[in-house]
Amino acid sequence: MDRLWSPWRYRYIAASETAPDRPACVFCSKLLAGDDRAALIVHRARHNAVILNLYPYTSGHLMVVPYAHVPTLEACPAEVLSELILLAQQAEARLRAEYRCEGLNIGFNIGASAGAGVAGHLHLHLVPRWTGDANFMTTVGETRVLPEELPDTYRRLSGGWT
Repeated sequence: MDRLWSPWRYRYIAASETAPDRPACVFCSKLLAGDDRAALIVHRARHNAVILNLYPYTSGHLMVVPYAHVPTLEACPAEVLSELILLAQQAEARLRAEYRCEGLNIGFNIGASAGAGVAGHLHLHLVPRWTGDANFMTTVGETRVLPEELPDTYRRLSGGWT
C-alpha cells in the first residue's frame, strides 16, 4: 500500500499548538480570531459556526463546528447537537443551490484512529460531490483539482443563512 504524506496539514494543525497566545486547538483559534473572513467562518449561530475547510476535498467543502471544545457526540449538549444538524441541513441546501452538486458526503471522524485531523474538537464535514468528479486525481495523481479559490467560495457561501 502506498502512503500519501501531507506534512503541510500537520504544520497547519501544530502551528496553533505552539503559538503561546493562542488556544491549542485550530478550531478554537479560528472561533476566537475576531475576523470571520480570515478564519473562513461563513456563518455563526448560537452554538456552532459553519467554516470552510482550509484544505478542501472539493470546492464548497464546509464544516459545522461547535463553539464548545468537545471531542465526541456523547460530550455534546443536546441543544448544540440539534443546532449542528439543523445547520447541516441548511448547508446542504446552500451547497445544492450554489454548486448544483449531485450528492454530498456528510460525516464525522471522531478520534484520530477514525481519521480526524483535529481529534479533540468535534466537527461535521459536508463535501459536495458530482458524478464523474475528479476524485480519481487524488488517488492516481496525488493531486486535488479545485476549480475555485477559497475567497470565491467564501463569497458564495457566506450570505443567506437564517
